[in-house]
Amino acid sequence: MKRLIPVIALAMVLASSTIWAADATLSMDVNSAYVWRGMTLNDEIVAQPSIDVTNGSFGVNVWTNYDIGDYDGAVNDNEFSEVDLTVYYGFSVQNLEISLGLIEYLFPAGGDSTHEAYVSLSHPIIGGLSIGADFYYDFDEVDGYYADLGLTYAMDLVEKLSLEVGARAAYADKDFAEFYGGGTDSGFHDYTLSLGLTYGLTDALSVGASINYTDNLDDDTLPDGSVDVNTYGGISIAYTF
Repeated sequence: MKRLIPVIALAMVLASSTIWAADATLSMDVNSAYVWRGMTLNDEIVAQPSIDVTNGSFGVNVWTNYDIGDYDGAVNDNEFSEVDLTVYYGFSVQNLEISLGLIEYLFPAGGDSTHEAYVSLSHPIIGGLSIGADFYYDFDEVDGYYADLGLTYAMDLVEKLSLEVGARAAYADKDFAEFYGGGTDSGFHDYTLSLGLTYGLTDALSVGASINYTDNLDDDTLPDGSVDVNTYGGISIAYTF
């Protein structure tokens, strides 16, 4: 945890507009399970606080997972099991939104850290419908990639209340599949359907709720044993300053 302190402190310092002309968002998600790329990392309640700081096109994000309940001996209750440190650069080319980033995954409760580079693309189609694609390459422990393609529809239901519906499917190579889920081959990895609501309490403060359904697409790529939770959801709160 010692190496996390200067990084988190840096994010807090960068969030101060008197030091750096930046925007910052503090958020807290509480979910019924921790599911990552279709895989169940904890089937009990988790809390996931984060801070995101941006200045123009550049951004820094610190995201953490706190396990409130344990999970079959794989993670213990009441401890931080993961901290993700991300730096990114976002820009647009006409209507195409592009983000390039680097993620460091840290596991304070045990496990080797690793690094991913990623590119994320998003383009509007019509109305509130947009298409997006993400490509992640782990160049450290895994030396493998994971990519997904998805559709998102967003709309305002009433004043301050918005709805977002999403569907995505992912593909992973053999190295990624074997390292994380015990798969034996590359192929279509997982899919997720999502529904979320966000309500703006003020210009700076918002609350939300979401529900998701996920499953594997190819048992050789993501075995059934890595998917203990299909349906999960949670609530969130975010404050921007």
